[in-house]
Amino acid sequence: MKRRDLLAGMAALGVVGPVQARPLMPLHDKPRQMLSPPFVDGKGRDLTLADFRGRVVLLNIWATWCVPCREEMPTLDALQEKMGGGDFHVLPLSIDRAGMEIVRRFYDEIGIRHLDTYLAEDIRVMAAFAVVGLPTTILIDRDGFERGRLVGPAEWDSPAVMAQIQTIINERSE
Repeated sequence: MKRRDLLAGMAALGVVGPVQARPLMPLHDKPRQMLSPPFVDGKGRDLTLADFRGRVVLLNIWATWCVPCREEMPTLDALQEKMGGGDFHVLPLSIDRAGMEIVRRFYDEIGIRHLDTYLAEDIRVMAAFAVVGLPTTILIDRDGFERGRLVGPAEWDSPAVMAQIQTIINERSE
């Protein structure tokens, strides 16, 4: 039995809470404008979300010390492997104060192979993206607008989540 099937069954029995069992990201009624603090990638380049305009982005704000973040990271890696490309990108934005080396070491330890590394200042990220807990994941459309948000871990490579993301990918800018 797969973990997500077990969680769904446990949710039906009231054994686990809604964050653990919720398979889909809640979408907003209307797209929301976003701020974008600067961040760096694994090559040391300065970036903002504007650098990803034209692609749908799943922005995951996380840290290596956050246990739920660590647990969901393999599903983000699998999602990037399955759907990443010119139309879609998983952007795992670490807010680790210890720097990029700890992120790289974590990726090596758990076998992350398809995600790029990104790092930002924790206070700036938390304020700009109105983060109230980790992990926080934000679905961003091609025009840079926030379309949905989930606080807490998820199984990002589940068929239901991938279908939901695909609907945003299939939308075209006006």
